[in-house]
Amino acid sequence: MLNTFAWGPKGHRIAAQVAYDHLTTKTRKQVDHVLGTHGMVYLSTWPDEIKSDTIYPESHDWHYQDLDGGLSDEAVVVTLTNYPEVGGNMFRALDSLALLLKNEPNNHDALVFYVHLLADRYCPMHVAHLDDKGGNAVRMKWFGQNTNLHSVWDSKIVENKGFSYTEYANYLHDVYGHKKQEILSMTPEQTLLYTYHLTSDVYEYQSLWSGNAYHYVYEWADEMEYQLYMAGVKLAQSLNQIYK
Repeated sequence: MLNTFAWGPKGHRIAAQVAYDHLTTKTRKQVDHVLGTHGMVYLSTWPDEIKSDTIYPESHDWHYQDLDGGLSDEAVVVTLTNYPEVGGNMFRALDSLALLLKNEPNNHDALVFYVHLLADRYCPMHVAHLDDKGGNAVRMKWFGQNTNLHSVWDSKIVENKGFSYTEYANYLHDVYGHKKQEILSMTPEQTLLYTYHLTSDVYEYQSLWSGNAYHYVYEWADEMEYQLYMAGVKLAQSLNQIYK
């Protein structure tokens, strides 16, 4: 994958804010103790920001797990535990970080990476196809500018409404809050399959797309927002379990 950024800075802050709003009192105190008040939101972009640094060079492949198209549900689910050796190591990293945080609850960097990567897991282009580098090789015009499918899902659709991250988080609570219990009841396998099938739909639509960016936003903004809300709710659920 050429560009392993998932969810641009605003998308990560939105997901982290949604999660922060759903933390238990105990978990929020622990997270604030480790990262500072609201640090979970402010630091949610840090794992992307350090990619140009020499620290944690091994983390570059943690942000995604490309999956081939046309896989059976069973083949997709098995990747959660039988980690693919190519196309990133997101699932392996998340499992390792969760275990590390249970043993070292005050591990600052592990917590920041976990917050970031758990949100990445719900970005469709981060369980996308290896042969096109997670959508990076799928060229697009976006309101007259050159871009690619990966970037459209990372940030372009998110930026379209012009909300701040706090406004967007509040909007997601208001619009998708009725889905919270349904999301909480979903297993890791179910959420991965939901995202994988969404990714397949995105690819199928791409072959038919007229090139109208307004129509693209109309078609996919709701799905993008649901993914961000799901990311926040499931991140909170995971942290509440780790720090229970």
